[in-house]
Amino acid sequence: MAYEVEAPKYVRLAQTIQRRIEDGTYPPGTRVPSENQLVQAFGMSRPTVVRALELLKRDGWVESRQGFGTTVRGRPAVVEQKDRRGREALERNESQIPGRLVAVDQVPVPARIASALGLPKRAQVLMRQFLVEEEGEAVELVSSYFPADLVEGTELESSEPLGAGVREYLETRKKLRFDHVTERVSARLPGAGEAELLGLADGVPVLSVLVIAHDASGRALQVSDVLLPADGQELEDTYRLN
Repeated sequence: MAYEVEAPKYVRLAQTIQRRIEDGTYPPGTRVPSENQLVQAFGMSRPTVVRALELLKRDGWVESRQGFGTTVRGRPAVVEQKDRRGREALERNESQIPGRLVAVDQVPVPARIASALGLPKRAQVLMRQFLVEEEGEAVELVSSYFPADLVEGTELESSEPLGAGVREYLETRKKLRFDHVTERVSARLPGAGEAELLGLADGVPVLSVLVIAHDASGRALQVSDVLLPADGQELEDTYRLN
């Protein structure tokens, strides 16, 4: 499954470190260069380096222990080859990543979002829209839609960034469990507002990753539309979150 779009800088940095682990530059058991050393070596910002290291920890390439720094574990037994943008959209902590919350509003549900959520046309849903930035440049626009019953009793309508990922927050607050995600990927032209937020010129397409998060029964809990500058093809992928 390949995207017709260059990966974000932190993903490319993580891939470079993975290659150095595999070719023996960073052997298992040794310490990874410090954040400062990586910033200087690759000419990237500290937030980019931090996100790359977090990605490597999540996928099992490195580990951090208090007093020991970040050490190399080696190639994981099972390596996820796919870029899980859906999982990242669900688990991203709005208060800890570069970017800004640009809109929180009750809106008429867009047609394909209504279909994914199993809602009637013209139903009202809550939309939270977050612009992800990298070194001051907009790289991703995430519009997440929530049905009314999921919003009730939560802080999703707050204009302040959530202090946890949406998945963690809702599983804790609503006592539910996210089980699997379906991604539908296609290319389209952005709306005027989307193009302005992403800094795109007229006629530049976006890659739309429609992320549908389900519980174990198959009920759709939320839908996120992740937009990136891209051209590509329509793809679909389903995977478990645990």
